[in-house]
Amino acid sequence: QVQLVESGGGLVQAGGSLTLSCVASGRRISALVMAWFRQVPGKEREFVAAIRWSGGNRFNAQSLNVRFTMSGDNAKNTMTLHMNGLKLEDTAVYYCAARDGDSSTSQLPTQYPYWGQGTQVTVSS
Repeated sequence: QVQLVESGGGLVQAGGSLTLSCVASGRRISALVMAWFRQVPGKEREFVAAIRWSGGNRFNAQSLNVRFTMSGDNAKNTMTLHMNGLKLEDTAVYYCAARDGDSSTSQLPTQYPYWGQGTQVTVSS
């Protein structure tokens, strides 16, 4: 069983930066495809970025937004989401998700069986 714990959410002013972390236990992140989604009340969960291990401490990351980048650290079994130039519309609960590493990255939340509890990101004007 894989457990995921997010941290790093909080309140930030528009234009600022924030880094979210997701620590995995139960399996090495190099054996997982990991992703970030976000959700606001009344809307569906939205894909943000995904990352897949490519050997050593190298990861291939996919992001829908150039302001958001992902990285992974095998030694800490942690992956992070770096968010820059935050906008009001980035306000949401951000969730870390994972699926088996022998699969490809996916933008569909239904493809990820493992989820963290979520961390709130609030961007203020």
